[in-house]
Amino acid sequence: MSKTSKSAASAKKVLTVDHKVLKDAQATRRYFAKFERIISHLREVAKLSEDEGLISESESTILQMYMLGLSYTFTALSYKFLMANRVGEHAARLLSIDKTDSGFPIYEELLQMAADALQAKRHLKSLPEQKKLKRDMVNHILSEQSAPTKLQFALSQRIYYEYLNDASLFLPRNDPQGIWIRHKSTRARRTYLLHWASYDSQTNVPCVYIMELEDTGRKALPRDQKRWPRVKAHLMAQSMSALKLVTIARGFDRDFDDLHPKYFRRFHLGPMYSHKFTQQSGPLRSVLGQAKSKPGLDWALAWTVETLRSKNTITEKTGMFSTAKRQVFDIDTLALAGAGSGATDINRSLILPHRAFQVLEEKNPAGLRGHRKYVVGKNAKILSYK
Repeated sequence: MSKTSKSAASAKKVLTVDHKVLKDAQATRRYFAKFERIISHLREVAKLSEDEGLISESESTILQMYMLGLSYTFTALSYKFLMANRVGEHAARLLSIDKTDSGFPIYEELLQMAADALQAKRHLKSLPEQKKLKRDMVNHILSEQSAPTKLQFALSQRIYYEYLNDASLFLPRNDPQGIWIRHKSTRARRTYLLHWASYDSQTNVPCVYIMELEDTGRKALPRDQKRWPRVKAHLMAQSMSALKLVTIARGFDRDFDDLHPKYFRRFHLGPMYSHKFTQQSGPLRSVLGQAKSKPGLDWALAWTVETLRSKNTITEKTGMFSTAKRQVFDIDTLALAGAGSGATDINRSLILPHRAFQVLEEKNPAGLRGHRKYVVGKNAKILSYK
C-alpha cells in the first residue's frame, strides 16, 4: 500500500472512530422517536425564551421555521432507515450517528439526503404508489404467510422520497433570506434581518444564524443583483462553528462597505446527550446514568446562544478619496463569557426531562451551574430555571 493510500485509510479511521452505526431496528426507531420529542420540546423552549425576553418575536419565528424543517428532516430520515436493517447490509445503508460530540446523524447523512432530494421526482416515478404497495403487502401475507419485508422497504423508500419532494427540509446548507425591518421614521436607513442555517460538518450540530444590518447601498439589498448573490455566498462560506462571531462579522463588514452588521446571533441546536446512544463525558455522564430514566427520557439537549453587538462606528479610509464606516464590536474581554469567545455574551442552556434535572440539582456540578435549565415536566410542559 502506498503512503498516500495509508494516509487516506488512517484519516478515514480517525473520522469514523466517533461514529456509531445503528444496526438494530428497535434502536433506530427509538432514536428517531426520541428526536421527534426533543425537537417538539425545543420549539416550546423557543416560545418560552420569547416570553422571557431572551429572544425577540422575529427570532422566535425564524427559529420555529428552522426547527420545523429539522423535524421534517428527521421524519424523512426515519422512513429512509425504517427497514434498512431488514433487507441486508449490502442492500441498504444503515444510519450513522456521531456518538461523542453531537448525538445527531453525521454530516454525510444530510449530504446524501440533499442529493436524494434533487432526484426525488425521478425516484417517485420508478416506485409504485403507496396504495399498490400496501395491496401487494396484503396479498403477500395471505399467499406467502410471511412478512413482506422487501415490499415494506419499498414503501418506506416511497414515503422517504415523498417527504423529500414536498417538505421544507433542514439541509446541510440553508441559504440566507432577508426580512426588511420597518422603522417608524421614513428617514431611517434600510435595515434587514438576515437569517440562514447550516448543519456543521465538523460538529454535526445544526446552527442558525441571524444578523441585523443597515444597508446604505443605492438599491435594496434583496433586489440588488450584484450584492445579494455575493452576500449569500460570503455568509454561507463563513458558516462554521470553528469561526468566532467577531471573525465572521468583521470579515463581512470589510468586504461590504455599504452593509453594516449591528447585531449578530448564532444558535447551536445541540449537542444531544443520551445514556443509550452517546458516550458523553463530564458531569452529564453520571447525571444521565444515575437518572435511570425510562427509555426516551435519558437525554439532555444543549442550547447555546452567542450574541455579538456593535457598540460604535468609526470611519476608515479605503482609498485615495474614499472612506467607509466600520463597526466596533462590543467584546468584554474581562468577562468570562466574552474572553476569547469573540462574542458580546454567550448564554448556555440545557433542555432535559424532570428526573434527569432532579439528579443534576442533587449533584450540582460546577461546570453546569451557570446554565439555564429548561425542564420537561408532566404533559410535556416546559419550566425554566436559572
